[in-house]
Amino acid sequence: MADEALLKQAREIHQRIFTVDTHCDTPGNMVPSDWDIGQRHEPGQRGSGQIDLPRMREGGLKAEFFAVYTAQGPLNEEGYARARKRAAQLLQAIHQMGERYPEIIGIATSPAEALKLVDQGKLVAFIGMENGYPIGRDLSLVEKYYQQGIRYITLCHSADNDICDSSTDRKNPEDRGLSDFGRQVVAECNRLGIMVDVSHTSDQTIRDVLAISQAPVIASHSSVRALCNHPRNLSDELIKGIAAKGGVIQICLVSSFIKEVPPNPEREKALAELRKKYGQWNEIKDEATREKLREEFRKIREKYPSPRATVKDVVDHIDYVVKLVGVDYVGVGTDFDGGGGVEGCNDVTELPNITVELLRRGYSEEEIAKIWGGNLLRVFREVEKVAQRLQAQGS
Repeated sequence: MADEALLKQAREIHQRIFTVDTHCDTPGNMVPSDWDIGQRHEPGQRGSGQIDLPRMREGGLKAEFFAVYTAQGPLNEEGYARARKRAAQLLQAIHQMGERYPEIIGIATSPAEALKLVDQGKLVAFIGMENGYPIGRDLSLVEKYYQQGIRYITLCHSADNDICDSSTDRKNPEDRGLSDFGRQVVAECNRLGIMVDVSHTSDQTIRDVLAISQAPVIASHSSVRALCNHPRNLSDELIKGIAAKGGVIQICLVSSFIKEVPPNPEREKALAELRKKYGQWNEIKDEATREKLREEFRKIREKYPSPRATVKDVVDHIDYVVKLVGVDYVGVGTDFDGGGGVEGCNDVTELPNITVELLRRGYSEEEIAKIWGGNLLRVFREVEKVAQRLQAQGS
């Protein structure tokens, strides 16, 4: 079948099925900014971002998990206060989007609410928290964030926090996994009906979560380590563990998690100098300094481009999970506006290209429906059921 015919078929499938992307950092474009998610921004232009509401429609994406992302900072009251302030700004921006465009998009806190919005012809906004850092050491905040609409919590980000160890924190060579406080956070998520998200967490953290969680867990944006040896990716052992618990692995579209970057000594030297200049990136408190760092980092990437992964490479990761544990345990978490994007899928309008590649490889519409949303909804419903049971038991 020619590409055009396959693309037409893919677009038609997207109209019929429930499609969800489990991770984007687009709220970061919305705060503090006059950038308007309700307007269409031309793909590929600087400042356009990778997701807006008109382009969600174009890409046949019905639901998006908007991330409340906070950069990891110091583990003290000052750090927590700053993270909570940032989380509050992002939450406000997401809720304001729903208030400003009620005919176009609604905030959903359950699969039932999401499907109702889709039946009304509306887009769906779910909310996830990327990095449990704003919780600090205050367990009561988990429920507060649940009440504000958060339905998954990525336990940490790129550095260790009070909850758990991160997959990319090299300060302490020992992987201590989930802390005692982290165990309480997982139990509280189970009780409330918040999905526990193990993306970004260390291998031992994931093992610990799988051992104690009473509900299935998700990896909202992680890929396969056997295909791309990056600590952010999941080993076969962990993929099998998540699947055995009934969870789901949402393949991430960050190119360097999909395809290993060939070494480039000049680029490495430039990055080393940048690290020397700015110190620990995740400890920079000042937004203006962060912006300067981002700009310098972008220039280095432009000067020393590395070959990007392709849609085919992304589907290799989906295939791998399917062959390892089955089609019921895989989905897509793009990380758009947070580093996601590959050749052939640079923004939300190009998501059907993933479906084209799945069709090429012989996936049926039923299987594609599972990958694009069915699996995630199954996990979400199971997490709700576990919460109802735990609340009935009074735990």
